[in-house]
Amino acid sequence: MTGKNFLFLIFFTSCLSSFPSHARFTATRPSPTALVSDGVSTVENPPYLLLKPLVSAEETCEQSYGFLPCTTTVLGNLFLILVYGYLMYLAATYLSNGSELLLEILGPGIVGGLFLPMLGALPDAMLILVSGLSGTAETAQSQVSVGMGLLAGSTVMLLTLIWGSCVVVGKCDLRDSFAVDGTDTKGFSLTETGVSTDIWTCYAARIMAISVFPFLIVQLPQVLHSTSGRHLAVLIALIVSILMLISYCVYQVFQPWIQRRRLAFVKHKHVISGILRHLKMHSFGRLLTDDGEPNTEIIKKLFETIDENHDGALSPTELRALIIGIRFEEIDLDKDDAVRKVLEDFDTSRDSLVQEDEFVRGITKWIYEAKQIGGADIESNSGTYKFIDDFHHQTKREHTLLGPEEQSDEVVESVENPQWISFKAVLMLLLGTIIAAAFADPLVDAVDNFSAATSIPSFFISFIALPLATNSSEAVSAIIFASRKKQRTASLTFSELYGAVTMNNVLCLSVFLALVYVRGLTWDFSSEVLVILIVCLVMGAFASFRTSFPLWTCSVAYILYPFSLGLVYVLDYVFGWS
Repeated sequence: MTGKNFLFLIFFTSCLSSFPSHARFTATRPSPTALVSDGVSTVENPPYLLLKPLVSAEETCEQSYGFLPCTTTVLGNLFLILVYGYLMYLAATYLSNGSELLLEILGPGIVGGLFLPMLGALPDAMLILVSGLSGTAETAQSQVSVGMGLLAGSTVMLLTLIWGSCVVVGKCDLRDSFAVDGTDTKGFSLTETGVSTDIWTCYAARIMAISVFPFLIVQLPQVLHSTSGRHLAVLIALIVSILMLISYCVYQVFQPWIQRRRLAFVKHKHVISGILRHLKMHSFGRLLTDDGEPNTEIIKKLFETIDENHDGALSPTELRALIIGIRFEEIDLDKDDAVRKVLEDFDTSRDSLVQEDEFVRGITKWIYEAKQIGGADIESNSGTYKFIDDFHHQTKREHTLLGPEEQSDEVVESVENPQWISFKAVLMLLLGTIIAAAFADPLVDAVDNFSAATSIPSFFISFIALPLATNSSEAVSAIIFASRKKQRTASLTFSELYGAVTMNNVLCLSVFLALVYVRGLTWDFSSEVLVILIVCLVMGAFASFRTSFPLWTCSVAYILYPFSLGLVYVLDYVFGWS
C-alpha cells in the first residue's frame, strides 16, 4: 500500500469517528400510498423525487461489523459511499496490477485464462454476494437490487461509455477497412478514421452475446406469466450459468494454443499462395490451360528450373532457396518450418526429397485448393484465370485478421528477480481481495441507507455510481492501452472488455442466482434483464461480424447508455413493470 493510500485510510478513520453510531436503517421505505394526506389529495410526483430531511430522529441503524460507523443523514451516507467506493477502487487496482505481474511471470494458459478473469470480476461478485446475505430474507430482498444494479450498470458501462471512449482515443487512419498503426492524420473524420481488430476479437464478442442465455432462462416464467416455475427457472439458469463459466474458462486456457495453430495454418496457406504466384509469373501465364486446369508440361519445366543440380529431385536446400527467393515480406516466416510443411505436402515417398511426379501432384493439388477458395474468374484484360491472385489476397487478409503472433508491444526479456515480483503480485492480489471482502458489505449498506434517506431507488445509485468504483481502474487501463493506436492493442482492449462482460454474465450472475435460490428470494428484475439483453446483443452483433469500427460507431455506444437508464426508469417506475 502506498503512503498516499495509507494517509487516506488514517484520514478516513478520523472522519468516521465523528459520525453517530448508527448504520443500517430499520425503518422501511415509504410507499406511494403513505403519502396520501386525507384520502382526497394524492401525490402525483414519484416519491423518489422528494428528499427526506437531512436528519430523522425516528430512524435508527446498526453498525457494520459492530464497529464501522455510519449515519442517518443524506450527506453522511453520500460521504460513506464515496469513501467505500474509493476503497473498492483501490481493491480493483490492486487486483489488476497484481494480475499483470502474475501474468508476466507465469504467462497465459491456466493463470491468464482461468485465474485472472475471475479476479477481475471479484469486486463485482463480492458486492453482489453481500447484497443478498445481509439480515433476514426481507432485508436481503430489498438490498439485492443493489447487486442487480451493479451487474447491469457494469455491463452497460463497459459496452457503452468505455467502448466508445476506446474508439475515440484509439482511432487511426482507415485504409482498405484496416487501421494504419500509429497514423492519425485525418482528424475526427467519421468514416476515414477508426480502429480495427483481429478475428479473435469477433469471437470474444460472439461468446459475450451467447453468455446472456441464462438471463433468458430465468426470465422465461415472467414472460409466460407463470409463478409456479420461477424457483425452478432460477435453478436451471444457475446450472447453465455455471456450465458456461466452466466452458468459458476452458476456452480461455486453450485459446493461446488454438490461436498459434490457426496462425501456423494460415502462414502455410500464405506459402502456398506465394509459390503459386511465383510459378505463375515464371510460366508467363501458362501455368493453367485455357479451361483453367493445371498445365502439367509447364509444371514439369518449372520443376527443372527449381532443380538446380538437375538430379531429378528437389532437396530441402533447393526448396529453401525457392522460398527465400519469393521474399514473403508480409509475414514473419520461419523458413525451416515452411520447408518442412512443403515436404509434408509433396513428399509422399517420405525420403525427404520431392520427385518430379510428386511435385506435379502437389502443385496440382494446390491449384485445385486455390480454385475452391479464390473462384475461377477470368481477368478482363489478359483473358487468364486470376483465382491464384484472389487466393493470395484472401490469404493475406486472413493473416491480417488473425493478428500478429507476438503478445506484447515491448521486447520480452527475462524477468529480473522473479521471486520478488511473484511475492509482490501475490501480496497485491491478497490485499485487493481483503479490501474488497471487507468493505463490500458497508458499501451496500451505505447505498441502501442513502436510498432510504433520499427515496431514490437503490438500483439507480448502484447502476450509475458503483460501476465507477469497481470498473474505474479497468476503464483507465483500457483507454490508455487503446491510445497506443495499434491494431493489436485495440484487439486486446476490446477483447478484454467483451471478456469482462462475459464474466459478469456467467460468474457474477451465478453468484446472484445462487443467492436468489438458496435464500428463496423473488426474481423480480425484468426491466434490468431487458437492458442487459439489449446492450449485450446489440454490441455483440455489432462486433461479431466486423473488424473495422469507424469513428461514427462510438455514437452507437454513447447513445445506448442514456437509453438503457431511461428504459429502466420508464418500465419500472412509470409502468411498474417487473
